[in-house]
Parts: sequence; C-alpha cells; structure tokens
Amino acid sequence: MLKQLTVLILLFALTYKVQATECGKVTIADMDWDSATFVANVDSFILQHGFGCETELVPSETIVAAKSILLQGKPDIIPEMWRNALKGGLEYGIEQDKIKFVGKVLYEGGLEGFWVPAYMVEKEPSLATMAGVKQHSYLFKRPDLGNTQPFFSCAPGWRCQNTVINLFKALDLKQAGFEVTPTDEITGLSGSIAHAYAKKLPWIGYYWSPTAVLGNYKMVRVEFNAGVNREYFQECIEKKYCKNPRVTMFPPRAVDTIVTLKFSQRAPAAMMYLSARSFSNQDMNNLMAWKVNHNADGKQTMVEFLTQHESIWTQWVSPPVANKIRSALTNL
Repeated sequence: MLKQLTVLILLFALTYKVQATECGKVTIADMDWDSATFVANVDSFILQHGFGCETELVPSETIVAAKSILLQGKPDIIPEMWRNALKGGLEYGIEQDKIKFVGKVLYEGGLEGFWVPAYMVEKEPSLATMAGVKQHSYLFKRPDLGNTQPFFSCAPGWRCQNTVINLFKALDLKQAGFEVTPTDEITGLSGSIAHAYAKKLPWIGYYWSPTAVLGNYKMVRVEFNAGVNREYFQECIEKKYCKNPRVTMFPPRAVDTIVTLKFSQRAPAAMMYLSARSFSNQDMNNLMAWKVNHNADGKQTMVEFLTQHESIWTQWVSPPVANKIRSALTNL
C-alpha cells in the first residue's frame, strides 16, 4: 500500500513538473478596458496556480497587442479580442500559422442593439418588440426634454453612429416621432441611462453588452423580428453611405482569446483551460457592475469572482486543478 502511494505521489509530481515545463513563462495582454483586464487576471491566476505557469501581465490595448502578437510573437495570450476590431490582420495571422483563436470569452458573443428599460416593458410588454415601440411611441415622450421623443445614440465620431442612423431609417422611427439624439463623450449613453433610471423616465437607444451599465440597470434588448443578415449588416448598415437601408438585427460580435501558435503547441493543458473558459453576457455584466461599484481593479474583481462564483470556473478545470486554485486563494 505504501509503495503504491509513493508511486502515485511520484506520478503526480512528474505530471505537475511536465505541465510547468510545458507552460513555462507566459506573457498575457492586460488590455485597457474592464472586462479584458478582469479576464487577464483570471487567466494569470489560474494558469499560475492551477497549471504551474510563470505568468506576466503586460499592459496593452487592441492595436498594440494585435501588432505585437503578429509581428513579434508576443504576448503569448490576448485573453479578450473583439474580432471585428482588426479582422484582416487577425485572419492573416491565422493563415500564416502565427496565431490561433481559442474558445469564446463570451459564448453568446458581444451583443449590440436598441434597448429600453425593463420597468417600461413591465408596464407595457409589447415594448420588447420594435412593433410595440412604434405603436406606443407616445410612451417615450420626455417632459424634461421639451416633450420630444429622443432616440439616444452614441457620441459623434463613434463607429456605431453609422449603424444607428441606418437602422433608425430602416425602422421608420422618424415617422413614429423619434429624433436621433447623440450623447456627448462626458455623460454619454451610460449617463443618460443612469439619469433615466433614477427618475424612471422613458428611454430608448443604442447600447452594447457586456458592460457595467447593463449589470447595474436592467435593460431589455428590443427585438426587430427581422432576423440577422450578417453580410448585409457589414456591407451596408455599418457604412456611412447605405442606400435604402433594410432592417436586420445586430449580429453578435465574436469575442475570442488569441494565442501564439508556439504557445498552443507547448502547453496543451493550458490550452484545454483556455478553450473551456467562457462567460455569459449577464454574468460578465454583473461582474463589471461589481467592479465599478466597488472601485475595484482587475485583480480584486478576479478574487471576487474566484471566491464567490465557484460554480462557474470549476467547470473549466479538473478537480485537482480546482483544489490547487482554492488553496492559492486561501493564501491571498
């Protein structure tokens, strides 16, 4: 019995040593927005304490990180990359066997759309559809804004402005009495939603998920009942000049993890984790709301997540790895 136990211990030690050797030193892009820095810290902690990697967080942003991984093969991991940000370059990197996409950070994808407050839908359920919004457009009159019916759009110069204007036309919202109302870069869309919620005012406009705003304020994404035409959306709706735009829902945005080909080949155990690690939009909204409400950084939000949401992350790793992560958390 003692001999068998000794063999098992040796095998475990050997397995751990192989994993650590495979993984080695790992550089992880710590991107400059809330969800990305949170995911980077989660990956760093789990890879370090669960898989024996020597991790280093490297501050970065989208274009810098993408150029670096394509041209220099660093960092090893970009935890959160919105594919539409640099589609051409990323696809080139895959073709040249420089990078790989690994799993989905958001398994539903990033969601854009036109939203209304849940408290309005609770009173009038049809407002969850665009047909209902147009039929009951009078419910969106704002006494504080001269009794107009504002449709809140992004700040001038934002990429989403083309999309909002084209879909506003396609949906005939002007005929229903709405006016496109751009928000400024200081108070912005988030400020207009917070103000509406505080006073229970009507609100309709463009927004996206995941964000802390949608974690703090319950909003309903309006259904157009037109399906998704991804190709048409990209070729016309997103463009500044889109002649006679047609209705289509916003297609989900792919939000994936990118790794170098070399890392994917040397660290199969870590790759299995990265392939499994994925969040729902609602879970990410809630975590980002916690981060903002507690004025927390990426590391503090990571600790909150790993200690309070075991039911999520334990699905991504084996029981022995989960135990090592729990042990590391007790030593923080």
